[in-house]
Amino acid sequence: MYRKKILIAVVAMLSTSATFLFAQDELVKKTSENKSDSVGFQFTQIINLERTAIENQGSAGTCWSYATNSFLESEMIKAGKQPLHLAKIFTARNSYFEKAQNYIRMGGSVNYGDGGEPHDAVNMYAKYGTMPESVYTGLINGSTKHNFTKMQKSLKAMLDSILKVPSGKVDIAWKKNFNDTLDAYLGKVPATFEYEGKTYTPLSFAKERVGLNPDNYVEFISQNNTPYWKMAMMMIPDNWAFQWCWNIPSADFITIIDYALKNGYTVAWATDVSEPYFSWPNGVAFVPENPEKYRGRLTKEEKHFLFGSPKQEPTITAEFRQQGIENNSTTDDHDMHIVGLAKDQNGKEYYIVKNSWGESNDYKGLIYVSKAYVQYKSISVMVNKKALPKSITSKIKL
Repeated sequence: MYRKKILIAVVAMLSTSATFLFAQDELVKKTSENKSDSVGFQFTQIINLERTAIENQGSAGTCWSYATNSFLESEMIKAGKQPLHLAKIFTARNSYFEKAQNYIRMGGSVNYGDGGEPHDAVNMYAKYGTMPESVYTGLINGSTKHNFTKMQKSLKAMLDSILKVPSGKVDIAWKKNFNDTLDAYLGKVPATFEYEGKTYTPLSFAKERVGLNPDNYVEFISQNNTPYWKMAMMMIPDNWAFQWCWNIPSADFITIIDYALKNGYTVAWATDVSEPYFSWPNGVAFVPENPEKYRGRLTKEEKHFLFGSPKQEPTITAEFRQQGIENNSTTDDHDMHIVGLAKDQNGKEYYIVKNSWGESNDYKGLIYVSKAYVQYKSISVMVNKKALPKSITSKIKL
């Protein structure tokens, strides 16, 4: 009964939240308001790990699939495999089907939409496999950019209509209808395909060509309202899979990321990018000393001050971070891929982050993010367990 009450409470919380606080286009627009108007930050790269080329997710909330598949592509490189772009939309559409099943089973009292988390991409890889992006793009009828607004509206209406039948009995034919609708918008997924002269299924391609073990990946969160070094629920709307992750002090985000990068491993990262001190055009994100002062649209003077030169940052305590979580100023907006380490002209270190919004900013699709920002605004980080230092593995008994 106690567990049942907890689950009901969690589901109630999830059902009151939208998939994203911002539609993807609105999010890009918001983070692009602080137009690049200075060269105040000068970065020197320290670590710059191999990765595949920058992509553009278009007008769809598939950042989690782009970021985590990019992470898996770098995992292939680390493992000595020939890199390739994996099919992000194959991953996404499989998650939509899994999410739809949860939605029906929970009577609509759970989130449904584009969004997801790094663990979703790994879970879909484990269950469904993968394929090259050249085999399945999800683009049909000459389209060159994804926009899932109409598709998701249609799918959500279908799911809601299934739950409203007078008898209350669900016709399991909905699954075929749901997949038929996905086919209509994204094209059919090939059961088999040719790649470099060999025939594969998605599962055989994952096993034989990609060769990654989905059990190798560990996800971490940080909240001070549950015990550290124990598993805890990732309490965000897009955790439709009800995933539990290791809860750690936020300073250990930095411990983990630094160790991973120094040992040649990249990191999948979920975070809040809704703050005006996350500037996509300038390609920089950091925490000003008084972050509450900067809300909404910045004035010209505020932009010049913030991005004209590196700034002193506050100490990120557990209480300070938790306040942002509790007052909903830290939100689950976006997933990206941490691929390196750099320092500014004053010697302060930043992570080099690969985004999935194309190459339209100062650093051709990369953004430099301070360690304080990562401590303050991260939702989760995911790494290969081989990339964890002993100080971490000893505490979570890996």
